[in-house]
Order: sequence, then C-alpha cells, then structure tokens
Amino acid sequence: MPYTPILATLGYILSPDGERVLLIHRNVREGDEHFGKYNGLGGKLEPGEDVVAGMKREIHEEAGIEVTRLALRGTINWPGFGKGGEDWFGFVFRIDAFDGEPLASNPEGTLEWVERERILDLPLWEGDRYFLPLVFDDEAGQFHGVMPYRDGRPVGWTVSRLG
Repeated sequence: MPYTPILATLGYILSPDGERVLLIHRNVREGDEHFGKYNGLGGKLEPGEDVVAGMKREIHEEAGIEVTRLALRGTINWPGFGKGGEDWFGFVFRIDAFDGEPLASNPEGTLEWVERERILDLPLWEGDRYFLPLVFDDEAGQFHGVMPYRDGRPVGWTVSRLG
C-alpha cells in the first residue's frame, strides 16, 4: 500500500539578533489538538505548491511578515501523528531574516518571542524536544528523522544527519 502522508511545513523564525524565536502559543480554541502548546509556524502544503513557497505563504498568513532568508534544517516523518492517526511528513525550516513586524496574534493563538534557551522549558509537543536542538545547531547539519506517534505521544525517534 502506498504511503500517502499529509505534507506540511514547520518554521522557526529567529529575531534579528538570533537570540529569540517567534512561536505561537496555541491558546484560542479549546478544541484545538495543539491547545496550550507552543509551536513553530506552518501548515499543510497546497496542491501544486513547493515546500519553500508553502513555508513562505504560511509565515505570511500566520505572522504577517515576508520571509527573506530561510534554510531547510530537515524533515520529519510522523506516522500516526494526526488526531485520527493520520501520517504527517514535515519540512522543518529556520527563518533567518524577514521583512515587516510580526502580528501579535492570529486566529490560533498569541505570537510570542521566546529566548532560545527557554524553548525547551515551555509546554511543547513531547516529540519537539528531540528535534528542536537540531533546528538551531548549524554544526549538526541537516537532519531527517522518523518519529512514530501513538495515542498523541512519540514512541520512537531515529534520525540521519547530513553534513
């Protein structure tokens, strides 16, 4: 049977000084499976859209800014991640430069600048703790991981690194 995951982007926006990251605190819709968690920005790719265009579109829609420099840090295959057990495949970007002033909030929650060293102290998806250090570590090279989920929790993590 062919593997047909939902394709998505996930971006972490650095402040101009590189010390903070713009995250969304999903605190608006109580029925949201991400409710209460902090996350990067992003979402599903649209038909006919490449991953860079999709990432730029999502950042503009969710934060109101224009991406001017980004780097693909890696990919993650999340079998079973969706609310109904759907498989997801994400392209993870670090946004190093942008034009404009980020919005204070959007329909999903509050946008907050968070000190890089504080990110892992926030309420995150449990699995984010495995790959987030790789997003910000240029020495780690590009990463490509698999993180199966069951009942809303990761049950494994394997990763290959390039560079």
